[in-house]
Amino acid sequence: MTHSRVVCLDTVMIDFALIVDALPVRGGDALSSRRLVTAGGGYNLMSAVVRQGAHALYVGQLGVGHFADIARDILVDEGIELALAPHQAGAGVEDLGVCVVLVDATGERTFVTSPGAELTLRAEDLDVVALAHGDVVYLSGYNVVYPEVADTVSRWLGAVATGTVVAFDPGPRAADIDPTILSAVLNRTDWLLCNAAEARLLSARGDVVDAARWLRDHWALERVVVRDGVDGCVGVTAEGAVRVPGFTTHVVDTNGAGDVHNGVVIAELLRDTPAHEALLRANAAAAMAIASFGPATCPTRPHVDEMLRSQPRRVTRL
Repeated sequence: MTHSRVVCLDTVMIDFALIVDALPVRGGDALSSRRLVTAGGGYNLMSAVVRQGAHALYVGQLGVGHFADIARDILVDEGIELALAPHQAGAGVEDLGVCVVLVDATGERTFVTSPGAELTLRAEDLDVVALAHGDVVYLSGYNVVYPEVADTVSRWLGAVATGTVVAFDPGPRAADIDPTILSAVLNRTDWLLCNAAEARLLSARGDVVDAARWLRDHWALERVVVRDGVDGCVGVTAEGAVRVPGFTTHVVDTNGAGDVHNGVVIAELLRDTPAHEALLRANAAAAMAIASFGPATCPTRPHVDEMLRSQPRRVTRL
């Protein structure tokens, strides 16, 4: 097992998760059958990484206040290392942001976000991060869609040495990222991890495999992984493309499923697991995660082993 780390910039927030039968009409009301208050955002990925036996370092501001305390305790209890101390009390210091997550009867999630301290990341915060050869720096579109931090993160990323892998997931707000910033990030990205809708958006190709191949070639990426819902995922590297099937599951909550998939892929590749097997394990973990309510529901590595034994799958080379 490698001693390399996943250095996560993807912002952590507090999730207020609610299960509803359907979203209320404008001006209406909906009754929630279950609720949960916990850390979300980048925590989903880091918890997946840790549960596969890898090391995760969070590079982000949690702020000062009630929500910051909740998130800090959860991250520490999970075994996630925190790289940054809160900014000194005074002007501009605030509590962590929150995200209201409405999960309907199909498992689909709808977000309402209220940003906070996670958007106060400064260049001097990033300057204290010492990266090692073999580390994987992970960031999402949320790191570069907000103007408060987009320039800071993209400039720092451009100076990251080539011995450090950069993994990027553009996320559901990919269309809102400034094109200049997006180009700068993709020019430094080694592993692009996204879903089918995002791959089609970024490539202007309708077919998922064609989109993945185009993205890899256009941006000179080492690998592209495209999550494709019930159809599993597609992986493309210099060795070619593979289609990795999904797993049968009962969908309760899809919140954080992509983060789980990304976290398992990265952790397994750090373990030197063959790429097709890493993708298969990620599909299994994501299927297990969406059968439970809430974010950060990634199973442990032994539980993924059990899923693979109970539902054997075959990878198709394309």
